[in-house]
Amino acid sequence: MTGHIRRARRGALIGTAFTGVAALALTGCSGGSEDPDAALEEGGTITVWAWEPTLEPVIEDFEAANEGVEVEIVNVGTGIDSYTALQNAITAGQGLPDVAQVEYYALPQFALQDSLTDLTEFGADEHDGAYAPGPWDSVHSGEQIVGLPMDSGPMALFYNAAVFEEHGVEVPETWDEFVEAGRQFQESDPDVFIANDGGDAGFAASMMWQAGGSPWTVDGTNVTLDLEGDSGAQRYAELWQTMLDEELLSPVAGWSDEWFQGMGDGTIAALPIGAWMPANLESSVPDGAGDWRVAPMPQWEEGESASSENGGSSLAIPAEAENKELAYAFIEYANAAEGVQTRLDNGAFPATVEHLESEEFLNHEYEYFGGQQANKVLSESSASVVEGWQYLPFQVYANTVFGDTVGQAFLGDGTISEGLAGWQDTLTQYGNDQGFTVE
Repeated sequence: MTGHIRRARRGALIGTAFTGVAALALTGCSGGSEDPDAALEEGGTITVWAWEPTLEPVIEDFEAANEGVEVEIVNVGTGIDSYTALQNAITAGQGLPDVAQVEYYALPQFALQDSLTDLTEFGADEHDGAYAPGPWDSVHSGEQIVGLPMDSGPMALFYNAAVFEEHGVEVPETWDEFVEAGRQFQESDPDVFIANDGGDAGFAASMMWQAGGSPWTVDGTNVTLDLEGDSGAQRYAELWQTMLDEELLSPVAGWSDEWFQGMGDGTIAALPIGAWMPANLESSVPDGAGDWRVAPMPQWEEGESASSENGGSSLAIPAEAENKELAYAFIEYANAAEGVQTRLDNGAFPATVEHLESEEFLNHEYEYFGGQQANKVLSESSASVVEGWQYLPFQVYANTVFGDTVGQAFLGDGTISEGLAGWQDTLTQYGNDQGFTVE
């Protein structure tokens, strides 16, 4: 998920969500003037389905600047709950919002159903170059632009400097050093782990991405899976299997009470995670104030400078939305105009190059991180995201079944490599059943 509220979720999809591609292909066209400025002048009401709290002050400012415009924000759930509600509304053909928050990994699943509006009809292509490469690539579906980036999650290593110093452990610059640091912590104190992982699909994908992997390629409804042979996938599997075999990772799940407690009491020393993490640490790990710092992601090879994304969302317009022009005026305001700074002031991490490179942003000193100008590290990570990554057109489903395959290795049942093979088999069958051609 995204912004500074993120919760890991796993479970079966419910209701009528995410059934066959052909059955759900809904097309729509704008029935209005295709002029967002005219829609602002005319006024009206739009509904936004989103869970991101920094949108609330944006809405207040947007309404104040545009008399006669009303924006209703509705939280229908986060992540999979939100997508289930959205898919059900699409299938029913009624009750749709005008704007929906959709994470980057979920966009392809809706875009290939023709369930999202192509925003190029409103001039979204004019924002080419305004966003960091990772988020901008993620909102594209072929030649279409199906959302505007709201934020981004370039990865970094958040670490408790006091715990590292106490145990005499150096901050790792490579993944080999990360493994060695994990060993040093365990030798010093068996209760201290360098990191945690209970089996997280999003994190696994980010690791493969950073390693230059292409475990799947997508061309329309044609999907090629290669989790067993892809070098990035297997580098992740080998590295993380070592961490599991030597019990170097805390087994607690992310976003659990135990996770926050471990970061607070020093038993979880570091987090390789997205750039939206600072606000979570500040609000949920207050005892760590002054101790935590931010470093670049460990590299697969010494001297490299490669990163990947972990999380991040767009604002999209359903294909059958009733007020597309006003909806686009809002998402452009929120994600490409004054609303961006409002969200930054309230703790969000930007996707816009202008803000990522601004002196004010880069020189911001975080009291929580001991006065460190952490945004410099995070901005460099954003600029170093490996290009070319794709999400599956059924990535939401893929993430829900990760625990049934790869996740079993975290419970001591088989290996990650074996789990990747099982995940591939499950995804192949599912994709073919849904009308994709999967090889």
